Amino acid sequence: MRDLQYDVAIIGGGVTGSAIARELSRYDLNVCLLESAEDVCSGTSKANSAIVHAGFDAASGSMMAKMNVEGNRLMEQLSKDLDFPFRRNGSLVLCFSEEDMPGLQALYVRGVENGVPGVRIISGDEARAMEPNLTDEVVAALYAPTGGIVCPFNMTVALAENAADNGVEFRFLSEVTEVKPIEGGYELSVEGKEPVTAAYIVNAAGVYADRFHNMVSREKITITPRKGDYCLLDQEAGHHVDKTIFQLPGKYGKGVLVTPTVHGNLLIGPTARDIDDKEGTYTTAEELAEVTSKSARGVKNIPYRQVITSFSGLRAHEAGHEFILGEVKDAEGFFDAAGIESPGLSSAPAIGVYLADMIAAKAGAAKKEHFIATRKGIPHVAAMDREERAALLKERPDYGTIVCRCENVSEGEIVDSIRRTLGARSLDGIKRRVRQGMGRCQAGFCTPRTMEILSRETGIPMEEICKNRPGSEMITGKMEEV
Repeated sequence: MRDLQYDVAIIGGGVTGSAIARELSRYDLNVCLLESAEDVCSGTSKANSAIVHAGFDAASGSMMAKMNVEGNRLMEQLSKDLDFPFRRNGSLVLCFSEEDMPGLQALYVRGVENGVPGVRIISGDEARAMEPNLTDEVVAALYAPTGGIVCPFNMTVALAENAADNGVEFRFLSEVTEVKPIEGGYELSVEGKEPVTAAYIVNAAGVYADRFHNMVSREKITITPRKGDYCLLDQEAGHHVDKTIFQLPGKYGKGVLVTPTVHGNLLIGPTARDIDDKEGTYTTAEELAEVTSKSARGVKNIPYRQVITSFSGLRAHEAGHEFILGEVKDAEGFFDAAGIESPGLSSAPAIGVYLADMIAAKAGAAKKEHFIATRKGIPHVAAMDREERAALLKERPDYGTIVCRCENVSEGEIVDSIRRTLGARSLDGIKRRVRQGMGRCQAGFCTPRTMEILSRETGIPMEEICKNRPGSEMITGKMEEV
């Protein structure tokens, strides 16, 4: 057998790929993860609803349903082990007419069949007692107490850091262009770099997963980018609702959700438009207008004037609307994690376990004796009480210098986001780790100082500091040269 560099190579550093990497790191396997961007969490995982679905929506018996319910169950302990924000705030699906009640009942039955704990139908008055800002049009709702909200950035980074601490090698700016079977495994062509060889491949490439699957299999799959636009409101609006509010699809179409975030904002969206562009993360006035108009049907008095930003994300919609998980029939050693659209974020912990165990069994790999199961996140000085803050500042004075005033992010937090495992090398990387620039001014105040810190800590010249990947440099020239 030909000597290969790795036992397993994972394509894609989103939440799914990072979850699989973390679970594979439990085993005596040589694993690498290749990501085309400069950091993890740079695709679908960075632009989504940030909710943990209870599991009543997916078809009974589907992989979507199984992974969703199990991922929801695993999320709470995982958030404690890896120190990322998660809260079970519960969810409501709103019904606006008696004629749509059969649809709500069908959703309830599906939830019971899927094993969703505590799911029940409540009256409109009961729903308004829970959420006073629901409109009078609501006649009933499906209540799921196990629904939750999570920070998708911290979650993905936490999974990746823990995987790296357990030996997984992360290769960034490593775009895979071709997958080719070779003796004993596969060879991956990487743009501008030497090829990578591995006995087993995990295809967790999001909207590009069909491209790699179709390179090795005669049974083709199709992934369509499904674009969704969102509006994010300031933290002053964060208490407008407590639960995640969905709308039951009815004669007027499918509504949009309204939800708090774990960081205290209010999020509304998404729309759903199928597009051809796998990089098409632009927003449109038409879709943002749809977000505001549809959200108002279920929740009244939403303070739209407090919108601080809008964004869009792409869901990897598979033609059969199902997760494709496991070894490809006619490509031994090639494992798919394809079609991971909503509820993909909720399902990621379960998908990680499912595929890692399958690959380890195939490889005959034993579990490590000294797996590092926990990870500590970066302290947020603004969330500490006076005694905690004083103790930290005594040890780290840079935690006393606030750089981002909107989110109260200190220099110490930014420094740690750069210095720690898989440290940030871009402004977006810092932003996702410590929320610098995520407040109401959207980095208008703190960017220059953050760039200075990043340059100082990494040695990257100011002219080469990027928002994200190369080509997004923040400085284009000097005034004296102009």
